Amino acid sequence: MPSDNSNFQFVCSSGGIDEYQLKSNGLRVLTMKDSSAPVATVMVTYHVGSRNEAIGFTGSTHLLEHLMFKGSKNFNKEKGTSVWSVLQNVGASINATTWNDRTNYYELLPREFVKTALELEADRMRNAFINESDRQTEMTVVRNEFERGENNPKHALEKAVWATAYSAHPYHHSTIGWRSDIEKVPIDRLKEFYSTFYWPNNATLTVIGDFDIDQLLNDVFQSFGSIQKSPHSIPEAYTEEPDQEGPRKVTVRRAGELGVLQIAYKSPKALHPDYCPLDILSLVLTRGKSSRLYRSIVDKGLASSVTCDASFFKDEGLFIITATLTPETKHKEVKQIILDELKKIMDEGVTEDEVNRAKAQNNTQLAFSRDGTFSVASYLNEAIAVGDWKMYVELPRLLNEVKPSSIQQVAKKYIVEDRQTIGYFFPKGDGEKAQEYNTKDQVNLESAENASTSSLESPGGAKLAERVKVTEILPGVELYAMKVPVKDVVTIQGSILAGEMFSPKENPLVGSFTAKMLDQGTKKHTKFEISEKLASVGATITFYAGIYHTRFSCKCLSKDLPLVFDILVEQLREPSFSEEDFNSLVKREVARFQELKQNTDHQAETSLVQNIYQRGHPNYMYSSDETIQFAKSLNAKMLADFHAANYGTGATKIVVVGDIQEEVVAQLLKEKFSTLPKSPNNSIPPLPSKGSMETKKGELIKITINDKPSSHLYIGNAIGIDKEHEDYIPLFLANYILGGNFSARLMQTVRDKEGLTYHIRSFLSGTEFGIDGFWGVTGSFAPHMLDRGEETSLQD
Repeated sequence: MPSDNSNFQFVCSSGGIDEYQLKSNGLRVLTMKDSSAPVATVMVTYHVGSRNEAIGFTGSTHLLEHLMFKGSKNFNKEKGTSVWSVLQNVGASINATTWNDRTNYYELLPREFVKTALELEADRMRNAFINESDRQTEMTVVRNEFERGENNPKHALEKAVWATAYSAHPYHHSTIGWRSDIEKVPIDRLKEFYSTFYWPNNATLTVIGDFDIDQLLNDVFQSFGSIQKSPHSIPEAYTEEPDQEGPRKVTVRRAGELGVLQIAYKSPKALHPDYCPLDILSLVLTRGKSSRLYRSIVDKGLASSVTCDASFFKDEGLFIITATLTPETKHKEVKQIILDELKKIMDEGVTEDEVNRAKAQNNTQLAFSRDGTFSVASYLNEAIAVGDWKMYVELPRLLNEVKPSSIQQVAKKYIVEDRQTIGYFFPKGDGEKAQEYNTKDQVNLESAENASTSSLESPGGAKLAERVKVTEILPGVELYAMKVPVKDVVTIQGSILAGEMFSPKENPLVGSFTAKMLDQGTKKHTKFEISEKLASVGATITFYAGIYHTRFSCKCLSKDLPLVFDILVEQLREPSFSEEDFNSLVKREVARFQELKQNTDHQAETSLVQNIYQRGHPNYMYSSDETIQFAKSLNAKMLADFHAANYGTGATKIVVVGDIQEEVVAQLLKEKFSTLPKSPNNSIPPLPSKGSMETKKGELIKITINDKPSSHLYIGNAIGIDKEHEDYIPLFLANYILGGNFSARLMQTVRDKEGLTYHIRSFLSGTEFGIDGFWGVTGSFAPHMLDRGEETSLQD
């Protein structure tokens, strides 16, 4: 029941969310009670993003977001009350993000500290320092963030595609802005931006979690009530993109390994009735193995991945298809396949089965978006950004109302040449008129009759360990089950002893490739038949091999557990290992390994680890070239033999959490897993060697990769212990203080004080299952700042 607090005007309720408005200044407040855990998420969303910027100060919203953490009147370093120290000391997770249509600041924290988060957000709403000295150090931090993005060819191409597709509207530039604006925007411009947009009547406060509504509203009033509303009207972004009058093309050429193709079409705003049919179309095209472009491109070995996204923005965006090509594949070939498939949809439409699978996938994804206070707040944040928070509640209904005929109609309306922009990334060294439509149309979000209005209640305050039910359902098979009060959804994680270290010595990839083949079809069903079964209920099953374990992960609705367990066990028991699927997998994986040759982070870490461990050690990393050769020397029979020798029950762990009945789950798993053979692997094999404790002090290894404006630095050494050693916990705490969080010494010195990097951290790695691990520091730096970055990091 809504609160009757006299300081607030109750506005409406929808889907268990209540909207209030603070009478004194117009602050919108959204609340949703969730007592499933003693935590809450506090989020402030400002209705300002990169769409509110113009030439000369692109990226200002994002740079200002960084400066908002540098201190305010009551929360600052001088008083010992900086944002990071106050909140991280109570176990809070805090950060902020900037996007096209909004900026948000959030805290996920224990419920008793919600008032502290409110006081902080209220203080920096109008009392942030925003001074020149902070701008100078934070500018280089943001510039490094920009440079990190430029390292990625796909990211660089997408920026070029947006800049080509939009010539007038501010979506022309990315959220991070142009480099010269980042470097040169004056502090007065940022202060003006802050004074224009950071007001309570241009913000939405969202609180999701375990709270008493009357106490919460009192705390909100005490924190925000004295802030005046803006003395001016909040300016609207009014620039409209002129009609596009022909197809556009953009090419990016840089050092790289793989080509990338992007085909984009201008798409409607998120609140337009045509958004949902286009969103369903994106799933029909690329979601899962049964999707059209996966079958015609990825499964044929022409691309390592293909994705499609319909922009969820306040204004018109892009419907964009991206394909990362495999070696030797020509852009022209993949482009023609995509264009032919789109034409086929315009001419013939899509099937009822395709639409139903896409709806089921969306329903499950949206159900999981309600799992946890931060997840709810984050998805709600995007609905706030596009203009109406009730879109969060109504989106499932709107998507489920989409018909095949409406998908064909929107395809004809938007997938036309005059709305098209095509982008090509080339590694260096190697007609229908757009239809008229009303951009003012908007979906009706007032129908919430079918939305759940119940809040999530606590299961009685029991400790986590007491809520986990452990059962040995079969010899060597343990189930860890926990019922949680999240409606309908279930998450499953499990493992068997059949990971990478069980591979034959001559080829260390046998274990991981065997795991990758598990979802490529069984002796009873093709990969497409399995994909269609899972997609029809919105479920997912994935496999991957770790050092010692092959792991599986499933997400589904609780009603679909029998089907998911059936498919999971069939995939574990009798994968087909067909030559055709194997050859396609190898081609895609080789492309992925080649792409890693251009990844500065991966190459630096590989070099460090190779200088600590010997070949064959669980933590050793093979070079990209070696890995490619291992992949090319595999064959399907090697994987089938590995599977026959290693897969089965024995040392099997399964975790099931969600809307379940533990006894029913135990019986289901017992029935299904009893059909698996028993594995000979019952324990982890002994280590073949130990990491070298002899640090080569001062040795610097430099790896040159062309056209990379950001470099990665790794510093580290072996520690000689695992997680069970008595010294591990003290070492863990010392590492946390040094570089394990935002307020740690490395971040405070190298980032905040010196402004040398966007991110630096220290870490402990490779310490599980009795393995002797290693410690390290890693950060990204512009090449000309690398020496200073190394020197400053070592000083800490």
